[in-house]
Amino acid sequence: MAEKTQASKQSSMPEQATILLGDIAHGRSGDKGNHANVAILAYTPAGYTWLIENLTADRVKSYFAPLSPTHVVRFEAPNLLAVNFLLYDVLAGGASRSLRVDTQGKTYALALLQMRIARPENHQTMLRPTS
Repeated sequence: MAEKTQASKQSSMPEQATILLGDIAHGRSGDKGNHANVAILAYTPAGYTWLIENLTADRVKSYFAPLSPTHVVRFEAPNLLAVNFLLYDVLAGGASRSLRVDTQGKTYALALLQMRIARPENHQTMLRPTS
């Protein structure tokens, strides 16, 4: 319920009050049978702190609700400034059985990076370094 309330608040926020998750992180994803693996890697330590505090398994499960994940587990990889999510049962049978467009979950990280988030006050410290 809190996720829906937070999502509603974010959708009613002016666009300049939000940024894309992809502004502070990048990602990779793929299949694990009928499950998808989604890794989100922060560009900076400040961004990783934001990921740990805000990008929860419940929030990711809510975001991917149209795919009906039965369970989402988050793993932390601080040495990579990353969080990794395992989304159970989202591939409709997996690569050789699924009729979905993305049978291997290769686009799931890109989809998650399109999530609009409230712009953190220190978002400048989270952006991809230019040099």
